[in-house]
Amino acid sequence: MRTHTTLLVYCSLALLFMIAVARGADDAALNAAIDAVGASPSTQAKAALNAASAAYQAAAAAEPAEEAPGAIAITAAADEVTDVGFKVDNLWIAIAGMLVFMMHLGFAMVESGLCRAKNCVNILFKNTLTPAIGFLTFTALGFGLMYPGDHWLLGKVVGFCGMGAAPQFKDLTAAYGASYTYWTDLFFQGMFAATCATIVSGAVAERIKVNAYLIFTVLYAMIVYPIIGSWGWGGGFLADLGFHDFAGSTFVHSVGGWGALAGVMLLGSRYGKYTPDGEARLIMGHNMPMATIGVFLLWFGWFGFNGGSALSAGPAQLSYVLITTMLAASAGLVGAMLTSSLRDGKADLSITLNGCLAGLVGVTAGADVVTIWSAIIIGLLAGVIVVFAVSFWDKLLLDDPVGALSVHLVCGVFGTLAVGIFPTIPHTSFAFLPQLLGVVAAAALAFPAALLIFFVMKKTMGLRVTHDEELLGLDLAEHNNEAYPDFQSFLTK
Repeated sequence: MRTHTTLLVYCSLALLFMIAVARGADDAALNAAIDAVGASPSTQAKAALNAASAAYQAAAAAEPAEEAPGAIAITAAADEVTDVGFKVDNLWIAIAGMLVFMMHLGFAMVESGLCRAKNCVNILFKNTLTPAIGFLTFTALGFGLMYPGDHWLLGKVVGFCGMGAAPQFKDLTAAYGASYTYWTDLFFQGMFAATCATIVSGAVAERIKVNAYLIFTVLYAMIVYPIIGSWGWGGGFLADLGFHDFAGSTFVHSVGGWGALAGVMLLGSRYGKYTPDGEARLIMGHNMPMATIGVFLLWFGWFGFNGGSALSAGPAQLSYVLITTMLAASAGLVGAMLTSSLRDGKADLSITLNGCLAGLVGVTAGADVVTIWSAIIIGLLAGVIVVFAVSFWDKLLLDDPVGALSVHLVCGVFGTLAVGIFPTIPHTSFAFLPQLLGVVAAAALAFPAALLIFFVMKKTMGLRVTHDEELLGLDLAEHNNEAYPDFQSFLTK
């Protein structure tokens, strides 16, 4: 009996020993159990088995528990959902950038349609070069100025984190932001920089030298626009004050508008625009169908301009931004149509088209936070304002062929201030004073900087074409091309 009991104990110990060692059990506990085997088979053997069993249980408790198959599946599914969400967000922002790029075709068609046929090629040329130059210069320097991170050089007024698309950023492609890669962000923001510059093109149309305009585009998109944008979107002092400009009523449109105002002031008006006693003469655009198509392209692109500024494809905010954008554009169009009809007795198509753009510019600052009714009111008021703004600039003898000052500068300022005036959605609140400070700060840099750039060019290379070149038309004078060569050559007015 003793032999059988001892054999059973040894077998049990051997089994427990192998399991315990595999699990990393304490050797001292096992040795104590084995030494006890030589004692009474009834008492010591039982104690040995208990000791070995305790060692095994201790080792088992110390080992991390394996995840159940269900838990592993849930974790994998969560990772997969996160990965899919990132890809969808990144894809939407990339598509939105493409829509903003298409807006340059809209600008080209609006400006050329609202100007005379003899200057059509010149306007198309400028609007073709603007996105190319704007994106190149913003990539080279502007992106680092606009998003300096922690690398502020002068408080939170000027900062710089390095050249865009530089090698040190290559590892940020997959882990740059919660919703998009570094390259997608650069692409989207670069389109905005080019948009800011192209606003100036329409206001200075039909009399500026093309080389002067292109030099201005380089400097404005590369330096002026990014520095001002960094104050809010780059985490600068306006962001700390609570200034809110969702998609750029100030940072894009009014900054472009201030640049346009400086250009118009230094260029002077087109030949024959104003009578000696200061009355404005109507200079008709040559192609209203082209201008209308251009507005629809801009309207379409604005869904990417505002929608992409949500910086994700999250359905709640994105869908809301699309609705406020559509409502404001519609209200602006109707507001301008009604106002021009009541004032002039007939509805003016060019004014009505600009009313649509005015509504879009007006809601851009608060498209994510204003209520539905606020979006409608902002758009409607912008449509009314743009009608009287056109007349206001004419009274100051400031010639703006396409209404860029009225649409982008005036309505950009109005839309920014409107965020602090009109009701916003629950759990959001924006004071009027920070909005006003943001408008003033942007003007304080954008206008003098543009004025300086244009002034230096005026005193050196010249800013304006000659009187004879203006009469001939910039298509032939600057490019030796004509938009409509079969019947245009004899036109000089």
